[in-house]
Amino acid sequence: MSSPSSPASPSSAPAPANFIEVIIEEDLAAKRVGQVVTRFPPEPNGYLHLGHAKSIAVNFGLAEKFNGICRLRFDDTNPEKESAEYIRAIQEDIKWLGYKWEGEARFASSYFQQLYEWALHLIENGHAYVCELSPDEARDYRGTLTEPGRNSPWRDRPAAESLDLFQKMKAGEFAEGSRALRAKIDMASPNMNMRDPVMYRIRDAAHHQTGAAWRIYPTYDYAHGQGDAIEGVSHSVCTLEFEDHRPLYDWFLERLPLKQRPRQCEFGRLNPGYTVTSKRRLRQLVEEGAVAGWDDPRMPTLSGLRRRGCTPAAIRRFCEMIGTTKSDGVVDIAMLEHALRDDLNKNAPRAFCVTEPLRVVLTNWPEGHEERIEAPAHPERDELGTRGLRCARELWIEREDFREEANKKYKRLTLGRRVRLRNGYIIEASGAVKDADGRIVELRCRFIPDTLGKDPADGIKPRGVIHWLPAIGEGAAVPGELRLYDRLFLHESPGAGGEDFMQHLNPDSLIVKRGCMFEPGLAQAKPGQPFQFERVGYFTADPDHRPEAPVFNRTISLRDGWKDRS
Repeated sequence: MSSPSSPASPSSAPAPANFIEVIIEEDLAAKRVGQVVTRFPPEPNGYLHLGHAKSIAVNFGLAEKFNGICRLRFDDTNPEKESAEYIRAIQEDIKWLGYKWEGEARFASSYFQQLYEWALHLIENGHAYVCELSPDEARDYRGTLTEPGRNSPWRDRPAAESLDLFQKMKAGEFAEGSRALRAKIDMASPNMNMRDPVMYRIRDAAHHQTGAAWRIYPTYDYAHGQGDAIEGVSHSVCTLEFEDHRPLYDWFLERLPLKQRPRQCEFGRLNPGYTVTSKRRLRQLVEEGAVAGWDDPRMPTLSGLRRRGCTPAAIRRFCEMIGTTKSDGVVDIAMLEHALRDDLNKNAPRAFCVTEPLRVVLTNWPEGHEERIEAPAHPERDELGTRGLRCARELWIEREDFREEANKKYKRLTLGRRVRLRNGYIIEASGAVKDADGRIVELRCRFIPDTLGKDPADGIKPRGVIHWLPAIGEGAAVPGELRLYDRLFLHESPGAGGEDFMQHLNPDSLIVKRGCMFEPGLAQAKPGQPFQFERVGYFTADPDHRPEAPVFNRTISLRDGWKDRS
């Protein structure tokens, strides 16, 4: 897929990579369309999630490849579940992914008057009628997957009567739920969507865009295709659950006076493993307190992924890796994790963090002396420069990097053995100070002079390399908090067997570690700034991060720890 900033022209576009591109190539060659126009049409009733990222990548990517345009339209037909908050969040997410829609954001609500007039046209031509069945009665009349539906008692009322009633519905003369406008199609159709679907319902709710101007609101199925037609969409690309809606989509378009009819194409939706993407389930996670909000870093929402430190490049690469197919299926979330590790490994600056600090005293280090030791900010990115640490008499190392006794396979610090401080001197452990409970509270070591960047003169080489931080002096490490995030669910398909999906929650999806030690420069990190904490993992500064109280979220571990659990 070409990048958002460099669309390809039709003549230079690569060969079709998937079935939708083949369809578009054929339509262009047959001159059924002039310019490729796609759209991303979210309903503003929740935050975008990883599945939406796939739809965004497909729609914007097709427009880019064929030198077309992609529009953003909010299909805002249900005022009771929509809000301006979601509209702002959706636009922010799309921009964060690196895509730019053509013109201003559009709204289905802007077309309410035209949709109303087209509804009058359908009534006048005998294709729609006002039904007075209650919602419960309408469900009963609809039938089942194995039994045909029954005609509404009001199905054959005269067009003039339906016109009058529909206008009174618009004027607010009827109670909510007392009447609905339905398309007159076929109550015996094997496709449930074609059994006289509702086009308009009465809603006593103000709309976030139109206020109290309307008492009737179009359904998504009625408004969606007509919105595409109004905007000149050439290819209405959507996920596979809309395949059964396509006959209804076309039915409306064929019976309205339109200049252009969009072509609907469906592709398999993205169902990532170890998570859920149902808005209902995501809302349940938030409302029941299983997560801290829509932007909780464990959530598959784009705002949650962004807060966790996931990069737009990794998400776009992930969407490219899984491809565009005609079938649904669970996608291995390890593919996203691989793309993320690859991106962060190439771009995230390195830093030190000690998660379980153990104090080290260098007994032969001069009192009050500090020595600046330079380290590369990235081993392969010279343009990122260096960072400096001040080595002092007292240091912090990881508690797990010392054992009083260990076998030869242990490559870290033990009594009488040596290790190298990362980018610094070689040290040798000589003793440990313990508290009344026998816990080591301080380690006594000596540093080997003249070993900065080279082996010792006595030929005794260190067993390994450990990271460290200064504990005192001008460059002393700063204490802060790590939030160790992991997969939200323990099951690859939560709730797939019919059980409560909440039963599959991972109790260790968040572990908070306080009292960690960070390089002093990390106190000034900006929220969202990524780092690789060497030997620990990839982290990003959280919005809660403050210079006096650093907070970093674990974006992902250095390697896939889930392989070890299987």
